[in-house]
Amino acid sequence: MSASFGLACAARPCMAAAAASHSLILRRCQSGRMAAPARAAHVIHHHTVSASAAEGGGGVARRRCDSGSAAGIASSSSSCATAAAATRRGYGSSSAGGVATHGKKKGGFLGELANIAAEAEKAEEAGNRVEFTLPLAIEMYPSGKLRAKNKPVGVFDAELARLAAAMFELMYATEGVGLAAPQVGVNYRLMVYNEAGEAGEGKEVVLVNPTITKYSKSLDMFEEGCLSFPKIYADVERPTSVEIEAQDVTGAKFKLVLNNFEARVFQHEYDHLDGVLFHDKMAPEVKATVQGNLDELVAAHPAGGGPPGL
Repeated sequence: MSASFGLACAARPCMAAAAASHSLILRRCQSGRMAAPARAAHVIHHHTVSASAAEGGGGVARRRCDSGSAAGIASSSSSCATAAAATRRGYGSSSAGGVATHGKKKGGFLGELANIAAEAEKAEEAGNRVEFTLPLAIEMYPSGKLRAKNKPVGVFDAELARLAAAMFELMYATEGVGLAAPQVGVNYRLMVYNEAGEAGEGKEVVLVNPTITKYSKSLDMFEEGCLSFPKIYADVERPTSVEIEAQDVTGAKFKLVLNNFEARVFQHEYDHLDGVLFHDKMAPEVKATVQGNLDELVAAHPAGGGPPGL
């Protein structure tokens, strides 16, 4: 069984639902609207949301900032000095980006550096507010946005909810069932999906800062595609079930067990959050069949960067 993630079926015939299989079509074929979620194309879209520090203003930088100042953690020597002094006493309470950290610290010079880095990391995560510009657009391979590091979301506000809504809107408009923020140039750990692929149908899922806690041992081979890779389809093997932890748009934490097609949709989008693209998961002999198409995309989108074969 195969399904195509992120692209219309083009000249391909629509595939009917296979009750004995979890394969579903993630997108409706261009030749016509499909019946209820059957094997379909999984759209991996992403929105152009950029994070920026509001220096001297009230906006919290998408970059993690130290001590809440406009200067980033790397340039805040005074904050580092304060943290270092606290660690020398063995215990400390330092304010970084408005978040206080308490507890016993590691000793020694290397320990102090580790403590400072850990506190800076917490400050960064606490201050990451997503910012974006509408309308959202799809990043085409080999856009650097698809490989860039995606920061955890730290601010759960109305703008985050608005971004998720805009992602769903674009997902439905492009006849997809899933969308990861990096695919629209928003390098934060956010994804949305709806197996039904249509507004008002199925179940809309928003996952912020998701992590996978367990993979099933059983595997399944399935054809995938991606909106960032027009007209490219190939088989990808993935676990049939995953257990995850995530947050919703309000910041509330929850756990889910995903199976079959939903597990595949999630894993495809989750890969985007780690800068991993679906052709990275292809077996060498499978990737060889689409290498020419990958090279053509690189030639067609030179601004995306990266030599052929990436």
